[in-house]
Amino acid sequence: MFIPLNYLQHAQSFKKVVRSSKFRHVFGQALKTDQCYDDIRISQMTWDSNFCSVNPKFVAMIVDASGGGAFMVLPMSKTGRIDMSYPTVCGHTGPVLDIEFCPHNDNIIASGSEDCSVMIWEIPDGGLTSPLTEPVIKLEGHSKRVGILSWHPTAHNVLLSAGCDNVLILWNVARGEAVVRMDSVHPDLIYSACWNRDGSQILTSCKDKTMRVLDPRKGTVLIVGEKPHDGSRPTRAVFVSDGKILSTGFSRMSERQVALWDPNNFAEPLTLQELDTSSGVLLPFFDPDTGIVYLCGKGDSSIRYFEVTDEAPYVHYLSMYGSKESQKGMGYMPKRGLDVHKCEIARFYKLHERKCEPIVMTVPRKSDLFQDDLYPDTVGPEPSVEADEWFQGKDGQPVLISLKDGFVAPTKAKEFKVHKSLLKTSTASAGNPHDNSGVRSFNVEKVAPSVSLGPLDNRLYDTREVQSLRKEVKDLNAAVEELTKRVKELESKQV
Repeated sequence: MFIPLNYLQHAQSFKKVVRSSKFRHVFGQALKTDQCYDDIRISQMTWDSNFCSVNPKFVAMIVDASGGGAFMVLPMSKTGRIDMSYPTVCGHTGPVLDIEFCPHNDNIIASGSEDCSVMIWEIPDGGLTSPLTEPVIKLEGHSKRVGILSWHPTAHNVLLSAGCDNVLILWNVARGEAVVRMDSVHPDLIYSACWNRDGSQILTSCKDKTMRVLDPRKGTVLIVGEKPHDGSRPTRAVFVSDGKILSTGFSRMSERQVALWDPNNFAEPLTLQELDTSSGVLLPFFDPDTGIVYLCGKGDSSIRYFEVTDEAPYVHYLSMYGSKESQKGMGYMPKRGLDVHKCEIARFYKLHERKCEPIVMTVPRKSDLFQDDLYPDTVGPEPSVEADEWFQGKDGQPVLISLKDGFVAPTKAKEFKVHKSLLKTSTASAGNPHDNSGVRSFNVEKVAPSVSLGPLDNRLYDTREVQSLRKEVKDLNAAVEELTKRVKELESKQV
């Protein structure tokens, strides 16, 4: 049989176009209304953060509040309509701009606010029963509002904060100390800041149209990437596989772009793709297990997703989840919180104006068995190094867990402790403008940050509190004995 040459050429070219990938058919699906969180007044603040943070226990959302700032923390199971009187975390005196759960303790959450402070909160297992106004620790070191927070991926109790004062601070939360303070690295507003996989580097994007890779402990700039995107609107950047950097931004003509960079050669991007002309900032979420990056635009009604590989053009468009309503923020569930039996590879929590809607990303598979190729060992909740060790120079690789039997939380969570005696020392030194011994500062004229204590410190370490509790128990026992005696007397009279 004679087959025309041009037909063969067309077949070969078609073969090259269709790229083989197990994620080609990933699809997104919103959960039913009864599995959403309804009647929540999401914050109206015009700030380009996620406004939402989630883990397998809780979902937290920044909400509107009169006379200060607040966010709501709901247990995962508390779906449906949320009563207007439901208690919030409301200790800030200005609007809350960013929140993030600790990756090593699902009950600990950090918040940054317009009141220039960072607060650390402990949420009880069943959720809040009354408004939470007193943080575990209040960290004060920024002179303007704090809009970016990021916990260290492998070191326990290390937190990054960045404010509109163009300062980036690394905190040892357990000690309440600002250990590293970068005052002069960024000449303008910091748009984004994130860690690499083992927390040995920090990547920032700045209003001066520059991306920087930083040594977090020395506070020095390792690599500079100028003008990743020509537009003047905000740029976001994250580390992806093999140390490469993915950035989102705008062209000179205000077209939204996504680009991939090799940090060893910032002269030319590995790829740069134009997406559309919408005005919302694209928030990137990268999954290192699958190599998929999800782009969620503030104000968009869609989530685009791409696969990042070693083959040109490196960033391969997969598909798009679309809906009718726009998103005001987005939360991203850690891999250990997914349903592996349904081949769920990602779950987002989309914030509408008055509700939070879970969106599940699924790989269609016929078998109900565990899919090893979709779920390699992933990052677990166990830290690999303590804060003091990390600040002294010790790096730790992520502690991986298998999801084969589903993630089972340890019976005892990683305890969150604060060192009260050290906190007192830190506060005292903060009052002395000439004592910067506790801070690796890059501007010695600044005063070392101070820290305020919350009730948890006293509960853990104050012996007087323990004595008063013992007395209370003793009084209760005496009252029980008295009541028992009276009941017996009444019973004997009835006989």
